[in-house]
Amino acid sequence: MTRIFAALMLAALAGCGADGEPIRPTAQANVGVGSHGVSGSVGTTLRRGNVSVGMGVAL
Repeated sequence: MTRIFAALMLAALAGCGADGEPIRPTAQANVGVGSHGVSGSVGTTLRRGNVSVGMGVAL
């Protein structure tokens, strides 16, 4: 949980423009229902020029 919080804080810092032009993050959320129950996932992607960094977690 600490790693997720740290990653979100870094994404927020990059998004606010403190280190230059702001980077707009994109977020995704998925919820699925199947024979094995309910599953979900969340993720975010940061893109700057040709570089893209994404992270996510399955719940």
